[in-house]
Amino acid sequence: MIVNSRIPISYFFHKIKWDLLISAIFSIIIYFATTYGNLSFKLPLTFSGLLGTSISLLLSFKLSQSYDRWWEARKIWGTILIETRSLIIQIKNYSKATENISPLLKKITYRQIAWNYALSRSLRNQEPLKYHAHFLDKEEAIEVKKHLNIPLAILDKQSKNVVDLLDEGAINQFQQVQIDQTISNLGTCMGQAERIKNTYFPKTYRVTLHLFIYLFLLSLSFSFYLDHSNVFIYTPLLICIATPFFLLEKIAFDMQDPFENKPTDTSSTAISTTLEINLKQLINDPDVPEPLTTDTFYIL
Repeated sequence: MIVNSRIPISYFFHKIKWDLLISAIFSIIIYFATTYGNLSFKLPLTFSGLLGTSISLLLSFKLSQSYDRWWEARKIWGTILIETRSLIIQIKNYSKATENISPLLKKITYRQIAWNYALSRSLRNQEPLKYHAHFLDKEEAIEVKKHLNIPLAILDKQSKNVVDLLDEGAINQFQQVQIDQTISNLGTCMGQAERIKNTYFPKTYRVTLHLFIYLFLLSLSFSFYLDHSNVFIYTPLLICIATPFFLLEKIAFDMQDPFENKPTDTSSTAISTTLEINLKQLINDPDVPEPLTTDTFYIL
């Protein structure tokens, strides 16, 4: 997620440099073709203006849809933050003092920390437990790694431990239902995040929009060089006009997929670190990490 700091110009330029280069090249080609060649094709500026307006409407629609996907992903992780805290608070405060409650509470808390990190990494197509397997028992880590969906396997373990609490008499049936509902809510959030991850924004829409932006710039070039205008004036002007179109298109493209390990991602790793801090403090664990910070303009 891009944070509120100065974003380097190079970040924007890197995204659109090839598009701008291509635009400048065909603009110069059209200039020489109309000035020194036999090309006498004429196109009024009003046509380019109408085409540019139409593309702006399509681009605004794409930006809106991409932002909706990004914002939904952020709301999902906000719900995960709430439900994860609620889960540990419920287990901690509902449970009666029994012989096994303290180690079991710590085991459930650590497993939940592992779940948060595993879900974040699996959504980004990374190895889920590469850095966080130590939050699970060695045998348990080996077992869940056999599953295709590791976060789901971890949630299943959580649910089984809630049953263990009931069997030990640490919680009653009403409390078990409430805790199970919280675990179910976490599973729902996981499914919603996976839906965003596995539902691809129609590629034809992006390709068509990209093509029409080039068509707009092509028509604009013919309009600029209608009277053999100066290439050193109108080519930079064309680049200035092209920049916001290409930049907004690239921003929309990045935002439509909020789990791709990009600067525009939902900051699921930072949220998972926050949850690790919160949960460890709830069980009075002294090994509390520092909040995740960044030296760049984004945080993941």
